[in-house]
Amino acid sequence: MAHWQTLRSRIAYENPWIRVREDAVLRPDGQPGTYGVVEVRSPAVFVVPVTEADEVVLIDVQRYTVGRSLEVPAGGTDGEDTLVAACRELREETGLAADSLVDLGPVHSLNGVSNAPGQVVLATGLHRVDGAEQTVEGITGLRTVPLTELPGLLASGQITDNESLAALLLALVRLGRVR
Repeated sequence: MAHWQTLRSRIAYENPWIRVREDAVLRPDGQPGTYGVVEVRSPAVFVVPVTEADEVVLIDVQRYTVGRSLEVPAGGTDGEDTLVAACRELREETGLAADSLVDLGPVHSLNGVSNAPGQVVLATGLHRVDGAEQTVEGITGLRTVPLTELPGLLASGQITDNESLAALLLALVRLGRVR
């Protein structure tokens, strides 16, 4: 089976968070083409906070790109260790800290057009702390959802963020709710 071949690359745009690369390629069928790739400069972390009452804490956020979105707390690692970044993002976006953080593994976002790696972290033993920065983040509120109600929330299309969907699925598998 033939593979993609990169003939040339040029940086079309970059800022502190992303770089857009345009590549001249040979496609798997041997034909020439152009491929645009968004490279995320810092891997992301997606945190699934689960309460003692078996509920997941989600953020209600206004995104510049899509408007209102219900998501798990997340953000760039900014060069930090995954679990350190998970603690920071959880505090900033929810005002919570966790007694236990478990790395559930990698995810990749929009892998047809980007190189945007991330890690999913399960957070338990939650308690309130200072340091929330919800206004800066565009977060309009928190929503606590019983894990038993999560499938209905997903089926109704109330969560459309792919990273959140993947993170929730990985957490449900880890918690033994999906096999």
